[in-house]
Amino acid sequence: MKAIINATIVMRDYLIPDGVILIENDKIKSYGKAKNVAIPDGAEIIDAENNYVGPGLVDIHTHASDNMWIFEEPEKTSKYMLKHGVTSVLPALYNNLNKDAYLKAVDDILKARDDGKFKNFAGFYMEGPYLSPNFGCERDKNVWKDGVVREEYIDIVHRVKDTAKVWCFAPEREGIMNFVQDVKEVIPNIVFAVAHSEATPEQVERFIPYGLRIATHHTNATGTIEHYSECRGVCVDEAVNSNREIYAELISDRMGIHVVPYMQRLVRKIKGDDRIILISDQFVCDGPIPEGFEEATDIHFDNAGEIAGSGLTLDIACRNFMIHTGCSVCDAFRFASYNPARAVNLDKKGYIEEGNYADLIIVDDKFNVLKTIIKGE
Repeated sequence: MKAIINATIVMRDYLIPDGVILIENDKIKSYGKAKNVAIPDGAEIIDAENNYVGPGLVDIHTHASDNMWIFEEPEKTSKYMLKHGVTSVLPALYNNLNKDAYLKAVDDILKARDDGKFKNFAGFYMEGPYLSPNFGCERDKNVWKDGVVREEYIDIVHRVKDTAKVWCFAPEREGIMNFVQDVKEVIPNIVFAVAHSEATPEQVERFIPYGLRIATHHTNATGTIEHYSECRGVCVDEAVNSNREIYAELISDRMGIHVVPYMQRLVRKIKGDDRIILISDQFVCDGPIPEGFEEATDIHFDNAGEIAGSGLTLDIACRNFMIHTGCSVCDAFRFASYNPARAVNLDKKGYIEEGNYADLIIVDDKFNVLKTIIKGE
């Protein structure tokens, strides 16, 4: 038995000061104000020193950590993310991988999981292969831009049938309906995401009945909204904002380059606090920093000067979002724990409740991670 004491417990929409959380094996046994929770004799004591104790962070979309690809260094990246409070992660696999590379990446990550070296693995985030060839970093490395061919993708679908949680696609790609139907048949509970897309709102909405409910890095790599020269049109972003079913992923970097702070506040206002998901979307890219972006130290650029994901960890994204939007610590945990866990159907994760996994982090008022506990350890 373990007991976290002197905790300000972060619930979904309120705080419990002077709190205690009891952990038995890998689950939360009980929690509440210290006067209401009896600590068993011999329990291991973890003193939170009046800092916040909230659910472990759930990063559903990141390719890398500490500037290393997850599929190349699953053990090292896992440990680095754990230090930053990420107790559940969905490694993202991108369309810069050909078929053989996709399959090898999946196998290597699953081997690390099976060997106990990737404790926070929670499933795959398949960012591709069929995205718009006109969007995203390193477009010259996209090997899937010519056509949607079943013989090329079906082996990948079957390889991740038990582990893929999210599958991204561009709704405007020719032949994409066949792809979506094949994925849905093999993985009935898959969550689809619109990503790197020039689709119209109608093209996006066509796939909501199939389970499209996430917008990959909302307002990034989305279609033009030009219509007439003096008239504003609509694109993927408006479809996401308009449809209640769709969660909006946001990358909140320090300077607000991916999503300017005003837009972060606007999207939050439109979507509501139960439809925002913070992600890190860390990528490995060492292109030169364009002139005028010298202070953008937590994002990456490719050799063409395009934004190439971030250098963020999810705890830093929480801190940035608190600064940019004025959200509370409860809100930050909702956006980085509860909402993502709920969006991708992770059971007993993302919030503090008796019987849930003891995935917990201790953070200070600036969201610095002081301790991470995963399944009670």
